[in-house]
Parts: sequence; C-alpha cells; structure tokens
Amino acid sequence: MSTYRDFAHRGSARATVLKTIGTRERRSHLTAPRVPTVGIDIGGTKVMAGVVDADGVILEKIRTETPDKSKSPKVVEDTICELVLDLSDRHDVHAVGIGAAGWVDADRSKVLFAPHLAWRNEPLRDALSARLAVPVLVDNDANTAAWAEWRFGAGRGEDHLVMITLGTGIGGAILEDGQVKRGKYGVAGEFGHMQVVPGGHRCPCGNRGCWEQYSSGNALVREARELAAADSPVAYSLIDRVGGNVGDITGPIITELAREGDAMCIELFQDIGQWLGVGIANLAAALDPSCFVIGGGVSAADDLLIRPARDAFRRHLTGRGYRPEARIVKAQLGPEAGMVGAADLARLVARRFRRANRRRVERHERYERYAQAIRNSSTARPTQEP
Repeated sequence: MSTYRDFAHRGSARATVLKTIGTRERRSHLTAPRVPTVGIDIGGTKVMAGVVDADGVILEKIRTETPDKSKSPKVVEDTICELVLDLSDRHDVHAVGIGAAGWVDADRSKVLFAPHLAWRNEPLRDALSARLAVPVLVDNDANTAAWAEWRFGAGRGEDHLVMITLGTGIGGAILEDGQVKRGKYGVAGEFGHMQVVPGGHRCPCGNRGCWEQYSSGNALVREARELAAADSPVAYSLIDRVGGNVGDITGPIITELAREGDAMCIELFQDIGQWLGVGIANLAAALDPSCFVIGGGVSAADDLLIRPARDAFRRHLTGRGYRPEARIVKAQLGPEAGMVGAADLARLVARRFRRANRRRVERHERYERYAQAIRNSSTARPTQEP
C-alpha cells in the first residue's frame, strides 16, 4: 500500500512539475523584460529596421535598399549594423531580432539559404552579436510576422494559428500554444512549395506545380501579362493603364483596376483566391488550426482575394459540414509585421543582456566598496600610531 502511495505521490508531483514548466513556456513572452528592442526585416529589395516597445508599438522606423545579392554577406551585415547603430543613438537597445527571407536553422543562428542574398550556411547571429555587443536572434521572416500577428494583430487569442504570406511567392508559419513550430531542421512552413498541380508551371525551386505558382503575386502578374501580351480584348483597360508596356504590369496596378471594377482584374483575383482556398483546405486537413491569417503584399486586395478563398476553402475542406471551420482573416499589421515580430522575439533573449549588465554593475559596486574600504583603512592607519 505504501508503495502505491509513494508511486502516486511521485506521479502527481511529476505532473505538477510538467504543468508548471509548460505554463512557463507558454507565458514566457509575458515575463520578458519590457525594454525596447530592434527588429530587422530583410527582404529582396529593402532592409527595414525599427525600435519596438513591449506593446508592439513602433517608436522609430528607418529603411534602406538591400545590397545587391552578388555582394558578400559582410556587406549585408554592415548594412544591418549601420541601421542598428543609428537607432541606438536615440534609443536604449537591449537586443536585436532579425527576420530573414530564407531558411534559418533550428538553433536560429545560421541562415541556411536565402534566395535574394548571398547567404549559404551563414552564421549571422554570432557575427552580428560580436559586432553589436547585444543578444541577436535570427528567424524566418514568415515566423516573425506570424508571431507579431499572434501577439498584437489578427491572431490574438488563438491557440493554433497558421499564417500564410502572399508576396512574390508564398511563405508560412505555424504557431501552437504560444510556440512557433520550426520543425526538426528549422525550415517548417514552406507551404508555397506544396505540389497542387502535378506537371504544372515550373517553379524557381526546380519542381513543377507548386502552390505559389497559382496563388501569389507572381502568379497574378504572370496571368495578367499573358493576357495583355496576347492583346486580349478583356485586357484593354490594363494595357491602356501601362501605356502598352506589358512589362510594367505589377500587382498594385492590377489591384487598383480591380477596385475600380475592371472585370478581368477581378476575375484574376478570383482565380488566385480559389487556389488560395484549395491550399488552405489542404493545410486544414493536415494541421487543423483554429485560424488562418493571410498576410503579405497581395493581401492588400482585401475581399477581392479573401472572399473567393473562403468559398473555395469551404468547398474543398475535408469533412465539410461535420467539423468546425477555421477562421480565415486578413493580417492587421501590414508590412511591418515581420519587423515587429522579430523585435518582440528578441525581447525573450534580452534578459541575458540585462543579467550580464546587472552582474557587471554588481561587480563594479563590489569593487568600489572594496576599494573604498582599502582607502578608509589606509587613511585611518596613521592616526593609530603614537
């Protein structure tokens, strides 16, 4: 009997410990120091840096062009350091978070591959930490954007969230119980390269029929340019808008015409949205989240894109009619989401910097007390002689 009681006691104590650990992990962002940190968002054309407070408010933001990808990695590091040092002149920076468009390893220390920059197994975290003398965190830009939307935007209050970023391609991220799921090797969330059309359009990744070839900014522009190049009657408004220069057709121009009621541009968004809904239904079958947050530049089309995506999602969802449906919502934080998320994630490592500073101050104070005691002793000694 005593053996059973001992076993039961140990089991309950272990459960209590595990529950406590789990609670601490889920609430770690709430216990992070409320200090300003810098977030960096590195894309193919721009590097954006901002000082962000603990409530996700951007205190100051600056940006510059991304160095050409033929340049050495050190050129990009120099650019990042210049932005951080510039902001540090006016703000007390405790940590730096970087959201990079590329694959980041599970330790969040190396950029394994970046399509727009010359980063291949680049030890970015350690290189920047040594130069900036503050903790540095590196993560995929979709992960940082998803974190920001979960903390401060459209995903607040969700326990299981999937973010899809629609830009030139498709990126993504998974959050469960307040944790970004990065996978064994750190490269989870590359939803854009799920195959949806066997033998379909060739993708820059080398495969055919990837999801991002049918639902992304590139897909939208490709379809519009093909119609314009064929001198299709339905594309006359678009051709007139760019003065006959098909190469000048861009996503924002298509979005503008669609909002003005151009039938062809509206139809293009319906096509993109339908493919988006198909992919979301596939992700729901695999991950079963409570919410999908749609971000990226293409999401600026609002209901032109989101409404057909919701319709297609409901048509293709496995077990439709007999299961709860995840919400599909537009991201709220816009193009700053990656920067805000990177800064907030960096706040979790800022405590290391604060502890090191505190230890340094304590050592200095101990040394000063010791030195003062020596000075007092040497001053008092002559007075004791006869």
